[in-house]
Amino acid sequence: MFNFKTIESPVENTLLKEKGSKFLGFAFPVNNEEELKNALEKIRAEHPKATHHCYAFRIGLNGENYRANDDGEPSGSAGLPIYNQLLAHEITNVLVISVRYYGGTKLGVSGLVKAYKESAKITLEEANIVTKELETTVEIQFNFNQQNIIFTLLSKYDAKIINFDAQERAIISAKIKLRHKDEILESLINMQFVEYKVLN
Repeated sequence: MFNFKTIESPVENTLLKEKGSKFLGFAFPVNNEEELKNALEKIRAEHPKATHHCYAFRIGLNGENYRANDDGEPSGSAGLPIYNQLLAHEITNVLVISVRYYGGTKLGVSGLVKAYKESAKITLEEANIVTKELETTVEIQFNFNQQNIIFTLLSKYDAKIINFDAQERAIISAKIKLRHKDEILESLINMQFVEYKVLN
């Protein structure tokens, strides 16, 4: 498992109307708790008068970090139907929020389940689903005169250079694809005067 499916960019303000209630859908690609919190705060700030801000997210290669939040709706009637759409689309590192403006008519639990499911579904149908490769960051230290060997190795495996500190003893940080990690580290182990550490 070296890749995962997620959404390419945010989707905002999809609209579903149900018996006077309005459901606005939002989806955000998120990689960690901080991005998640920022996205939730942004929507709460944009819609302070909404009755509910229900959401679900999955983070991690197998979606092992997840939550479904009903935000005051009957238990299981909002967060779970949204979460199930993330599962149905087989995506992770995604947050879906459905903002409800109450329209005066109660929908009942089954009506809510249907509305929140539909809101999440139309939001994700607007999204561009992409496959991303898992990456890790490696920091390599080497003598300046070895830079050609190091750069050749990294470009062979399509690594992205993040930082290059060109001193007598040079340091380079690069993002490498997880599936190439073993080959790259194997090559580095066999080089003299080279040290490395994997940062994440």
